Amino acid sequence: MEDSNQTSSQMFILLGLSTVPQLQVLFFVIFLIMYLVTILGNLLLIAAVRISPTLHSPMYFFLTNLSIIDIWFSTSIVPVILKNTLAKDRRISLFGCAIQMYISLTLGATECIILACMAYDRFAAICRPLHYNTIMSRTMCFSLVASSWSVGFMNSIVQVTLTFQLSFCKCLNINHYFCEVPAFIQMSCGDTFLNELAIFITGGIIVLCAFLLTLISYVQIIFSILKIHSTFGRQKSFSTCTSHLIVVTLYYGTIMFIYLRPHSNKHKHCSAKSDKVVSVLYTAVTPMLNPFIYSMRNQDVKNTLINYLKRNQRS
Repeated sequence: MEDSNQTSSQMFILLGLSTVPQLQVLFFVIFLIMYLVTILGNLLLIAAVRISPTLHSPMYFFLTNLSIIDIWFSTSIVPVILKNTLAKDRRISLFGCAIQMYISLTLGATECIILACMAYDRFAAICRPLHYNTIMSRTMCFSLVASSWSVGFMNSIVQVTLTFQLSFCKCLNINHYFCEVPAFIQMSCGDTFLNELAIFITGGIIVLCAFLLTLISYVQIIFSILKIHSTFGRQKSFSTCTSHLIVVTLYYGTIMFIYLRPHSNKHKHCSAKSDKVVSVLYTAVTPMLNPFIYSMRNQDVKNTLINYLKRNQRS
């Protein structure tokens, strides 16, 4: 027991994505490009909403929060990936690992709920247009966002506390590219039942409820769209809903795969490999796609940015 619980005085080692030099360089370039695109795309969205009064609506309020989450979510993980991909020293302290895990869990859970809030906003706008301003009032929007962040913080406190009470024996090699709960469960040599139970409970409440709310909202939206007589109107609305559902399904699907399945020690090598691949989707790919899927295809956002650039050129 003495050997197994000395994590406070030791360093964890992130094994990373690959040990093949050629692949390491390739991964570094790919993740660097994705990270820069993520930061640029989300900052452009935030700037567009800030400078245009026409974009001061509940939908763009949620999108701004989503962009802030994506920027910090990527920043909490991708720079560590870039450093460890080429560096020989891949050690990370207990405190550093706990902070990274806490931030990523908070932002991940908050994003799940924000996505559901956005779906509900679209439901109110399309299915209840006459009551939209009453339903999505300023107070309601702030309450939804505050609740989302609060749930994210509370979820992280529970998960991080339980994770670092595990026994890790003498092997502190994390077969992953960042500090994530399932990777710690797989390398633990103690009883992980309480940890897995906590994941299923919190995951079921947060992820499944958010996904179901999103799904129900879009089912109602689709039924309302089918009632539109204009073919162009239906096609435009379906295109928007399809784009949203693709990103939502990708994000929720990967989160469910990682967190809502048993993490036994059987076949844990194969499981760790699949976890790495799937984790890339929601830690790097989805934050990069969100500003483009949700808003950069939106004509109002593009017009705002184009007009702003033209005004600056004239001056």
